[in-house]
Amino acid sequence: MRIGIITGSGTYSLLDTTDPTPVATPFGDAFVSQGTFAGAEVLHITRHGEGHHRLSSAVTHQANIWALRERGAQAILAVTVCGALDPELELGTLIVFDDLHFLANRLPDGSLCTLHTEPGTPGRGHWIFDLPFSEPLRHALLAGARECGFAVRDGGCYGHVDGPRFNSRTEIRSLMQAGVTAVSQTAGPETVLAGEAKVPYALLGYATDYANGVKPEEPTPVEELVRLVGASTESFARTLAEAVPRIGAAPEQVGTHFSWP
Repeated sequence: MRIGIITGSGTYSLLDTTDPTPVATPFGDAFVSQGTFAGAEVLHITRHGEGHHRLSSAVTHQANIWALRERGAQAILAVTVCGALDPELELGTLIVFDDLHFLANRLPDGSLCTLHTEPGTPGRGHWIFDLPFSEPLRHALLAGARECGFAVRDGGCYGHVDGPRFNSRTEIRSLMQAGVTAVSQTAGPETVLAGEAKVPYALLGYATDYANGVKPEEPTPVEELVRLVGASTESFARTLAEAVPRIGAAPEQVGTHFSWP
């Protein structure tokens, strides 16, 4: 089976794959690398590009998910560094999310987050789900992290926030009240678009800092944030290397679709 892997800040060269090549999609080109990782055929997209060329506000989510499906990805594993909203969550902990907070449902340019952009297109419809992430893929990530001996939390609500700025204390308080565990600026659209594309998706987070106001008496220094972003690369690489072989067959799609031919 072919697995898509999406990496983010600090993980531009996580996998030993070919140089990225453009894949044409209705939403512009996506740049996809291909190779073998942990014994599996993988397709790799780095959201930001080498050297963090694209900020979170310029990531081409629709093109990325479309290209992975077009190239035959039967599952997608994604990683993200994130800010913790739970003061009990130790920095450097991995999180295998099981729920989503993405009320805006908007792409970075302000348009609606969907692949169904043209009226009358076959397959247009609604993604209906209980929880948005693939359970078999979540279990593979959890087992992989535990095999490596990493601290990992099973479950948690991923909160998508718009970038590129970080959030105010008031904004973070409202997300904490909604039950969000950790936030970052890219995985909300990926989750929704993968669901629409009928490609199972799971998200692995790594807590690099406490979000604004979570620990007002000891805010995370920028230097520590940068250090942990760098440290996340090894944690992600080792976890993925253990998780990928545990995905024995293509998992079922998440939820159902109410759609039109």
